[in-house]
Amino acid sequence: MQRFLIINPRSGTDSPSAEELRDAALERGVTIHFLEDGDDLPEVARRAGADVLGMAGGDGSLAAVAEVAIEQDVPFVCIPFGTRNHFARDLGLDRDDPLAALAAFDDGVERRVDVGRLGDRIFLNNVSLGLYARLVHRREHHRRRRDALARLRAVALTLKDRRRRQRFTIDGEHVRARLVLVGNNDYSLDLLSLGERERIDEGKLHLYIPHGFRRITWEERSCTELEIGSALPRIRTAVDGEPVALDSPLAFRIEPGALRVLVPRAPQ
Repeated sequence: MQRFLIINPRSGTDSPSAEELRDAALERGVTIHFLEDGDDLPEVARRAGADVLGMAGGDGSLAAVAEVAIEQDVPFVCIPFGTRNHFARDLGLDRDDPLAALAAFDDGVERRVDVGRLGDRIFLNNVSLGLYARLVHRREHHRRRRDALARLRAVALTLKDRRRRQRFTIDGEHVRARLVLVGNNDYSLDLLSLGERERIDEGKLHLYIPHGFRRITWEERSCTELEIGSALPRIRTAVDGEPVALDSPLAFRIEPGALRVLVPRAPQ
């Protein structure tokens, strides 16, 4: 059985290093590919022809490889090696211990979890439109210009228009909102931030729209399909934290149990 792990060395922290993660995986007999500049991540995963596909990186990288695992109907292994690792957290993995997650390659327990689909791409966590999406796109713009203060600049620019509301059409209903968020399953909410998901196998999309400024309240609804349009021909989104501009309207749907995930077996 061929087990294949792609490592994004730019995603991780100093402890453990990408090299330490590589060595630990090699000791388990896992084939490793270090992601390099210019690599097409999904194509690297497709060409592997593996029986088990794994990704060590952030949420955006995980989604790209998870989509290939769905296409090829093989199990997927999530190694938390990014900044936030929200998917790993909601799987129940220790985000601070990527080496422990490698145990899933040995005798991992298979779980079926849901994925969201936006057009022809999947998302593991959520898709954001409006304020947060603008922040992500601005941050990426400055990062590409090698601005060392990219994140700080993005936050500063976004705070200038934090009261600005964008026009959307949600399933035919006209809505003005600073932020619209579509989640793969249900999130706990805390002011303007998302918390954890108790389940990622509920089979539902969840839509969240905050209202108010000083006292935030959330409008919530659940569904299996959703369409969001805009007056603009293209909508800037953040898909699992990655900046993506897509043609309007956006078509969302849930795919229950589409992803086979291997997680480490619980100690006896």
